[in-house]
Amino acid sequence: MLYLRNLIYHPTACPTPILKSLNLDLPAQQLGLIIGPSGSGKSTLLEILSGLAEPTSGGVLWREQVLIAEQLQQLAGLVFQFPERHFCGGTILEELRLGHPELGSERVRQALTEVGLEHLSLSTPPHALSGGQQRRLALAVQLIRQPHVLLLDEPTAGLDWSMRRQLVNLLAKLKQHWTLLVVTHDAGDMLAIADSCWTLNHGELKSVDPTSLAAKVKEPQPMA
Repeated sequence: MLYLRNLIYHPTACPTPILKSLNLDLPAQQLGLIIGPSGSGKSTLLEILSGLAEPTSGGVLWREQVLIAEQLQQLAGLVFQFPERHFCGGTILEELRLGHPELGSERVRQALTEVGLEHLSLSTPPHALSGGQQRRLALAVQLIRQPHVLLLDEPTAGLDWSMRRQLVNLLAKLKQHWTLLVVTHDAGDMLAIADSCWTLNHGELKSVDPTSLAAKVKEPQPMA
């Protein structure tokens, strides 16, 4: 289980904390969803959880053990918003092996199978893929590292409704084997597959019921 305990992030240059005493419990093999507007601290939280930044106080725990940044980098795999902009490999194989040249073909194929890209040639350039396929490849890049937790920043941003639906279905499948934490400003279809849900506003995290949020999303809007 992933825990946050009284986690505060307050850079010295900021008059108030960006993250204010956050507490969160996310069981293994579940999908947690954090919803908040731009500037609420969502991406900062993912940077802390992935070991790219350190909290001012409080801690991140996995299986009741407090982890330092180096341990979090091993624990979590972070998929940035618009991850296709960060592709560096000339082919799918190069992209998957970046930083891991020792990885064998079986591990590569397993990662691609996990995300439904096993039919593609390993010599295909990442930028020749469709938008949905690029998002799947970005997931495979993290899965090949075998992290315990997958962190996703606005995973459906910029995708059309069909690609969004495919990606949501894939995340529902992945949570059978992985623990996922997704941050977004627009929950949309993600609510249907979320096991736990929180809102993040002005650095404050509050637990909400994803079922009731989904019902509100489906309510007909009043006529103007």
